Amino acid sequence: MRDLPIATGLLTACLAFTPVAHGQDEPSPDTDPVESSDTQIKFTLEGGINAVAEENLYWNLADRFAPSANFDSDTQWLEVYAKPGVELTHDLDSSSQMYGGFSVVASATLGTDAFDQKNTGRVTIEEAFLGFRTGSVETGQFDLSIGAQELKLGTGMLISNGASNGFERGAVKLGPRKAWERTIIARFRRQDLTATAFFIDPNELASNNTKTHSVGGDIRLDWGKGDFAGVSYVNVLQSGAPYPQAAPGGIGPPDFLDGGREGLNAVSFYSLVHPAPDAVPGLYVGLDGAYQWNDRISLDAWGGRIKIGHAWNDKPWRPDLFWSYQTFSGDDPDTPELERFDPLNYEGSPASWATGSKAALVFINSNVQSHQLTLRTMPSPKDFLTFRAAHIRVNELRSPIQFGQATRLEISDDLGSVISGVTANHLADDFFVEYTRVLTPNIFLTGGFSISIPGEGIENAFGGDAPSWTGGFVNVVVNF
Repeated sequence: MRDLPIATGLLTACLAFTPVAHGQDEPSPDTDPVESSDTQIKFTLEGGINAVAEENLYWNLADRFAPSANFDSDTQWLEVYAKPGVELTHDLDSSSQMYGGFSVVASATLGTDAFDQKNTGRVTIEEAFLGFRTGSVETGQFDLSIGAQELKLGTGMLISNGASNGFERGAVKLGPRKAWERTIIARFRRQDLTATAFFIDPNELASNNTKTHSVGGDIRLDWGKGDFAGVSYVNVLQSGAPYPQAAPGGIGPPDFLDGGREGLNAVSFYSLVHPAPDAVPGLYVGLDGAYQWNDRISLDAWGGRIKIGHAWNDKPWRPDLFWSYQTFSGDDPDTPELERFDPLNYEGSPASWATGSKAALVFINSNVQSHQLTLRTMPSPKDFLTFRAAHIRVNELRSPIQFGQATRLEISDDLGSVISGVTANHLADDFFVEYTRVLTPNIFLTGGFSISIPGEGIENAFGGDAPSWTGGFVNVVVNF
């Protein structure tokens, strides 16, 4: 999909709209559709503006490894985006419908962001899809759609974000793009069971297009009040995405396998259940796991997460406290095989599959593990306050840990030793506090502050006491 440079006039228009919040799953407000007999048309608008400040980016590793690059570890920038769209539904008869949607995203960054991108932005098509459904969910419904649209499997461990943000497109923190560039999605629903088959092609950056095409399927069962379980399969038909492989014995820089992702197979499962709904109704347990293999390059990898929590919905502030442990295999430098887990297109927000908060910009979900503790509260019906803490470690020493979503191989100059691997397991401890105020049913204000304290692995790479990495943001989001 072609990216169009954003014009100054369009930037002004985006700023007038105001903007979707960082790390938040916003409710979809009700809008009044335009109805004409059997046809419904609904116009939508999302937008956001986000002010960000960072100090000691990447624990100042750039100053140690690439002082001549003039990378500014203290920076501030402004992000904006607008996403107007339209959705159509046409009733063919009492049990069949045609439907479709179209939207565009205009986004920009003003200033210099965390990836050293300056005053950049693009306009891209986000959604452009048509679909047909027939039957009913009670007796059996078939649904077929094609085009640019969103698709998320399970909890988003592997398949969720179908588009790239940041770099020449700007708005790296707001991340407004999620739809895949090309899809064919077939679904069958009957009561609590949903079966999905798909073809997907991600909407990647023009400057970093790996031409990855994948197919697969998913079976999911929903029951009770929010309980679900499912299993997915993904096969990568083609891809130019390279894989890093640890140097023998972990001595030296990693090798890169061009097109390493091509031929990857992944089987995953996911679930969230309330094991004692009568005795302890607030208790819930989540379990995710994945196994990957690729005979073409002798790859065997794994990853997963367990989450245990309790929500007190009948108490003041309605606290929801949960602990999670997630882990992803890394390449063992002492074997000729490849054990690196490929996170594919995972949902990388702090509320989903990010490993840490700030550290998630560096530690992609491969060769890392983390214990994370989250407390969500609701001081009032319009106020939400969340605290997050993460203890992050590496799984394989002297093995690549920085590679994948939102990163590029060219970054190796300022994070060289981290890409090659570290010599101690403890990477960082992250702490994040976030507050959201519902200004109106369609407008949300969010602010947050986070700090990442380097562990022994980072300090060894730094060669001494590395500084803590701090930063904050304030954004306003609209969703009509």
